[in-house]
Amino acid sequence: MAAFGLGGITVAAWGPRLPAVKAELGIGIATIGLLLAGVTVGAIAGLVASAPILHRLGSRGGVTASLLVIAAAMAVMGVAITLRSVPLVSVAFLFIGLGIGILDVLINVEGSAIERAAGRTLMPLMHGTWSIGAAVGSGIGAACAALGVTPSVQFIGEAVIIGAVGLVLAPAIPSGDRTRDALPTETRLAKVRQWLRGWTDWRLLLIGVVLLGVELGEGSANNWLTLAVRNDHGQTAAIAALFFTAFATGEALARIFGGPVVDRLGRVHTIRYTTALGVLGVVLFILGANFWTVLVGVLFWAVGVSMGFPLGMSAAAESGPNPAERVSVVASIGYFANLAGPPAIGLLAGAAGLLNALWLVVALFVVAFAVAGSLRQPAAPSGVTE
Repeated sequence: MAAFGLGGITVAAWGPRLPAVKAELGIGIATIGLLLAGVTVGAIAGLVASAPILHRLGSRGGVTASLLVIAAAMAVMGVAITLRSVPLVSVAFLFIGLGIGILDVLINVEGSAIERAAGRTLMPLMHGTWSIGAAVGSGIGAACAALGVTPSVQFIGEAVIIGAVGLVLAPAIPSGDRTRDALPTETRLAKVRQWLRGWTDWRLLLIGVVLLGVELGEGSANNWLTLAVRNDHGQTAAIAALFFTAFATGEALARIFGGPVVDRLGRVHTIRYTTALGVLGVVLFILGANFWTVLVGVLFWAVGVSMGFPLGMSAAAESGPNPAERVSVVASIGYFANLAGPPAIGLLAGAAGLLNALWLVVALFVVAFAVAGSLRQPAAPSGVTE
């Protein structure tokens, strides 16, 4: 749970400060979108590399290494902004994405193993700590914006914290690789082939489509919510950062208290209810004409994205042998949406405006609602019917 929390702090680090980063670098929204594409490329590479890293380093070594990569890249980003070097910022984003991609698969595989051992739904709670981390990270960003602390100082300070906590955390993480049903003599090529076969599993792909919808919604909020509140809804930079804090807090609370709801309703109904609220929330955010309407939209938006990733990870890990490879396939789709979606929103915003670009989020929430049945559990040891 501590590792999940550090991941949340990381992904919330730059979103609330994008207005200040944009001003310091002297670049436009489209360029910001291209910089964020570096996170996408790095994260996809990290997802692909995660299974071999897990087999070679084990959970302990892999999680520790990924956190140190993230910390180093955030420190480089802070220095790069001070130097006003857009190319160096893009390299930092690339390596932050690499670390996030590796970290996310490893902690989800480990979390799924804990959930199976406990015999009840725990992944939403674990992902809730990710959201708490995001709320803490965005709160730090809001405080730094209000106090006039530069993004460079903030990012370097957070890099030190993430690196130090990662090293303290390492001894408590099990060192196994969580590989199930794999032959000891299985070659690396055979493992690659097995991972590629996952891309022909229609159930895995449909689980990925659910993640495609909800993760585009989360990634868009992480990267564009503050700019939309600041520029399109006329709030101050500090208030805009607090709106993102409200989003992260709403997502965290939905996940923390969502486990019993999932055990009662099942994965399928839970996803359908939350994505329906997500549609309503983004529509209110786009069309809202006053502070309170927009805030309610932000909170519904947060609930809409809250359950897709943890429930999708559980469904993928349980769907067959070698959970790291199966989680990697589904997470690749989710991360593509979470990290490639924001640059796409940025390009659309350049042509049609940021609020109009968010209609893409609404459309993909609807798609996630439509294919939620792919998360149905074929067997339910804990008594859950879906």
